[in-house]
Amino acid sequence: MNKDRVLLLIPAYNEAENIERVVTEILEFRKNLDESSPTVDYVIINDGSADDTARICTENGYNFVDLAVNLGLAGAFATGMEYALRHGYDYAVQYDGDGQHDVHYLPDMYKMAKEQNLNICIGSRFVTQKKPGGMRMFGSNIISACIKLTTGVRVKDPTSGMRLYDRKMIESFGKRMNMGPEPDTVAYLLRKGARIGECQVTMRERVAGESYLNVFSSAKYMFNICSSILIAQWFR
Repeated sequence: MNKDRVLLLIPAYNEAENIERVVTEILEFRKNLDESSPTVDYVIINDGSADDTARICTENGYNFVDLAVNLGLAGAFATGMEYALRHGYDYAVQYDGDGQHDVHYLPDMYKMAKEQNLNICIGSRFVTQKKPGGMRMFGSNIISACIKLTTGVRVKDPTSGMRLYDRKMIESFGKRMNMGPEPDTVAYLLRKGARIGECQVTMRERVAGESYLNVFSSAKYMFNICSSILIAQWFR
């Protein structure tokens, strides 16, 4: 019987301090997979990094695509999905290059997607765990409310960056340029009939480097996403 093939897509912008740790964990994880597990590969999308990310990938022989300019998360993700499509993968996983995601949750997400015939399985922090307080979680609640209002479906962790996509979604993302890996796209796909579920995971804190999100950019992000869900999505 042919095994399913799963590809971890790792967008990386200036992740020189983290990328070796991330890939090492993935390689160690692969060593311990049993015969019943799917085949797991990875590809790093070096998104025009200005640091040593490309050099580190080259010197270590990592599988990576080197973008000449910074395309942003949406562009890097689209590149990874096109790679997955061209190489015939059955599932693709959006996976951060900063060390916050834990690859050991992949079997649970894969199993849930297979058993429930999901198009997207979100690695969610809040299936069994309660959301903490704070402005970021307030923003997450607002986005969840917008998705519920427009789709009738409650997504508990809409901003999670760890998502598993099936072959149908790989084809959709790989062939279309306006499909970014954001909550507004999740809302759009739900309205189009996609089956989406959430699997409990735990996220780690960033070990090194800096997040691009600050108070101002977070507020701007929430406004843009909510505007897209409530208004722009209806014209896609």
